[in-house]
Amino acid sequence: QVQLVESGGGLAQPGGSLTLSCIASGFTFSRSTMKWYRQAPGKEREFVGFIRSFGETFYAASVKGRFTISRNNAKNTLYLQMNSLKPEDTAVYFCNAPLPGTEYWGQGTQVTVST
Repeated sequence: QVQLVESGGGLAQPGGSLTLSCIASGFTFSRSTMKWYRQAPGKEREFVGFIRSFGETFYAASVKGRFTISRNNAKNTLYLQMNSLKPEDTAVYFCNAPLPGTEYWGQGTQVTVST
């Protein structure tokens, strides 16, 4: 079955960096667009960005220029490099696989940006 497992979250200081990973299994990762979302406390889940199978990326305005999405198809792994972190980036981050007929979510990884 489809599984998405995020890791790499933690505590970072404002201006710092973190890299999240999402290991995928149960589908043809290399052919799939993959997305990142986040959900801050008390707020709705928010789109962060996506990467197509051939590498094209798109980002939400709130993270553009600070976050970079990449993928390693040989390792079935999706990445989110987060630089210049701000307190408002504090959220649970989820990877998402929009597959035909349904979409799948990981369990999420907590990112906290604070002094």
